Amino acid sequence: MHSEMLFERARKVIPGGVNSPVRAFGSVGMTPRFIESAKGSHIRDADGRDYIDFVGSWGPMILGHAHPAVLEAVEKAAKDGLSFGAATEREVVMAELLCSVVPGLQMIRMVNSGTEAVMSAVRAARGFTGRDKLIKFAGCYHGHSDALLVRAGSGVMTQGIPDSAGVPAGCTADTLTASFNDLQSVEELFRANRDQIAAVIVEPVGANMGVVPPAEGFLAGLRRLCDENGALLIFDEVITGFRLSLGGAQEYYGIRADLCTFGKIIGGGMPVGAYGGRRDIMEKIAPLGPVYQAGTLSGNPVAMAAGLAQIRILKETPDFYKELNERSERFFGDLAAILKEGGIRAVLNHVGSLGCVFFTDREVTDYASAKDSDTERFKAYFRFMIDNGIYIAPSQFEAMFLSSAHSDEDLAVTLDAARRFVS
Repeated sequence: MHSEMLFERARKVIPGGVNSPVRAFGSVGMTPRFIESAKGSHIRDADGRDYIDFVGSWGPMILGHAHPAVLEAVEKAAKDGLSFGAATEREVVMAELLCSVVPGLQMIRMVNSGTEAVMSAVRAARGFTGRDKLIKFAGCYHGHSDALLVRAGSGVMTQGIPDSAGVPAGCTADTLTASFNDLQSVEELFRANRDQIAAVIVEPVGANMGVVPPAEGFLAGLRRLCDENGALLIFDEVITGFRLSLGGAQEYYGIRADLCTFGKIIGGGMPVGAYGGRRDIMEKIAPLGPVYQAGTLSGNPVAMAAGLAQIRILKETPDFYKELNERSERFFGDLAAILKEGGIRAVLNHVGSLGCVFFTDREVTDYASAKDSDTERFKAYFRFMIDNGIYIAPSQFEAMFLSSAHSDEDLAVTLDAARRFVS
């Protein structure tokens, strides 16, 4: 198998053989699939095997892989030059477009990844408030910057690493951890750290511990607590932005954040991120203000072209999100019914086109209940599905992503594989 040969080569020169831990198949006891190409809802590995893809580059491929309009935009932009390290019109157009569709987004700064976006938004919040402490939630992953690798989700959950070596204790001393969907835990932290908390940062949907929806009133409660305590509310929309709706979770749930962050979905899957929010906060960013943040490749012209092509399609396609979310509702409902009818101990959480099967009979509402899942059963499920041409994330604690490219046949084939798994 060519993937196995590539993995053996990779392990000699790349830590663990992968350039991101979420690509490792260690928790499912398999060798990573090395992907050669992708089109629409399908990907093809180095051994020529075709899969229906429910990872979608971890979310940004909401139109499917290699969408013709996005490819055309990339090819045209690349001919003009790959990088200038200087301002371009595309950056302005992108910023104008994002600010026109995301509620409360008055100014925005382009960066190169979701991790960088979150790190910068937290710095902006601290600079604006003059406070140091930050509240995050167990199981929410906000990238790998030092201050936020505390009880994080995503690959950290899969590997069972509560924190990371190499992070000095001082870097996390001002990071306070609350329980997702538990407003009382947040209130207690505010009381114990009065007038010291700069911001609360949250994934509006916990999408790095599987998929954990916010309980009714939870996000509104965070908004209230921040207002009462002079803190900022940061929505990490690296997953939910332009995924749940054109205006992200802020539009979907009707809750306004002070700052928000975005990832590769605004680049059509290319490496890009952004953070933005209220004008008075963003005007603290250099060169206007004292909060320094910079990046030579920020606003890369090719990434901007790809993102503009994708977001314009999302904006201009009538009922895009209504149709995608309705199809997702039917698909995840059918999948949940198949697992239940098969007598499988499982819970299926989903919000819009995000979904996750947890192998547990306990409702999954937070980090602790997600961790209660049967990872050995997930391993068997994963191995069966990938052997039957269904590519899902190699971790119990990651989401499935549906795209507009997934056909009725794709979904029917996937459901049939699930039926055979439980039989």
